[in-house]
Amino acid sequence: MDLVKAARELFASEARAFAVRLWDGSLLPPSGGGAARGVVVLTRPRALQVLAPPTSERRLAEAFLDGDLELEGDACGLLEAAARWEGPRPRAGLLPALATLLLSRPGSPARSERASPRRLARRHSIGRDRQAVRHHYDLSDDFYRLFLDRELVYSCAYFARPGMSLEAAQEEKLELVCRKLALAPKERLLDVGCGWGALLLHAGSRHGAEAVGITLSAHQLSEARRRIAAASAGPRLAVEAADYRTFRASSPFHKVASIGMMEHVGRERLPTYFRTIHRLLYPGGLLMNHAIADNSPGGGTTLPWAHRRSGGFIERYIFPDGDLVPLGQVVSAAEAAGFEVRDVESLREHYEETLLAWLARLEARFEEAKALVGERRARAYRLYLASSAAAFRLGRVSVFQLLLSKPALDGRAVGLPRSRAEWYREAVPESDPLAGGAVGS
Repeated sequence: MDLVKAARELFASEARAFAVRLWDGSLLPPSGGGAARGVVVLTRPRALQVLAPPTSERRLAEAFLDGDLELEGDACGLLEAAARWEGPRPRAGLLPALATLLLSRPGSPARSERASPRRLARRHSIGRDRQAVRHHYDLSDDFYRLFLDRELVYSCAYFARPGMSLEAAQEEKLELVCRKLALAPKERLLDVGCGWGALLLHAGSRHGAEAVGITLSAHQLSEARRRIAAASAGPRLAVEAADYRTFRASSPFHKVASIGMMEHVGRERLPTYFRTIHRLLYPGGLLMNHAIADNSPGGGTTLPWAHRRSGGFIERYIFPDGDLVPLGQVVSAAEAAGFEVRDVESLREHYEETLLAWLARLEARFEEAKALVGERRARAYRLYLASSAAAFRLGRVSVFQLLLSKPALDGRAVGLPRSRAEWYREAVPESDPLAGGAVGS
């Protein structure tokens, strides 16, 4: 048996709705209907070995990072189609023959799964969390500027209408957070994991809040302080280098926002996380907890036929120690800490659209990305954005805005409206020049 014949057998399936091109130019057309717009390319024969069962998510990803696998065209659509496929189903006897063929080819050694770097500190200790955050966010501000909006909002946007630009949709999201928090002038706001400071600046300029942000990222701290100084917003706005567990405030806060930060906390730390924020709030104060949650039974992978051991691709290469906690566990931990749930909203479709906008921008400036962070890291981010968009599209993960209140003695929460409709008044008018562009423009 030759390797091309082995490849045809691995991909033989009536449910495969994506095309495959082999290293010799052979094309395996889609077998199923509704084919994805693009082609999965095996650039080298050794890619067959990582595809053969038992298939590892991380080895598949590393084959893509090494260039053994390519996604030409609609990367998200190809990954969605691969997720709906049942995976390689070789007949008995193919795998030993395939291994023999690959080992006999010079320059095509068998691949072994790379081990994760040793981390001596305990998982989700303060020191290890700081290291994990800096691994991701201190990569390069210029790199993130390639695909984020101009305010560097690195969380789910809110597309209030079709055709919104990413910039307008991120402003809508910032405004939605402030409205849900009923943020009023001179109220004290704490932004836990404040990123590059976009919410602080929005809350200060649009709502007159006195806001403090905390971050573990050295790059974000520096840039947020620079932007606050440029806006002449001090001392109403400030950013501190602090972990949520060690942060000390001179007085309580009326409102707290945690937007895209809880994913770094870890489910075993949720009781500490919610108790800490509860302690920082005035009675009647509100917490907006915006975070991604795992929706899949048993915490499965985007590709159900690829197993995940010792952490998946995203944990290994993108977000070390990241943990997407199912919504039910989050609510239970919040209530155990003394919070009352006031509202829950899923923005799953909005995050898919956000990720597709980021992916399109990264792909459009991919040569610049490679120059800034290297080809392998740039490829890792392309795969991360595409696979995440596919996971949101398929409903394997979602993102929830969970509005919580710290009960006051009289039972009131400060500033909650009688009607939720007040939250959804459009923040960016139709005449705004940013509103007319296509997503990802």
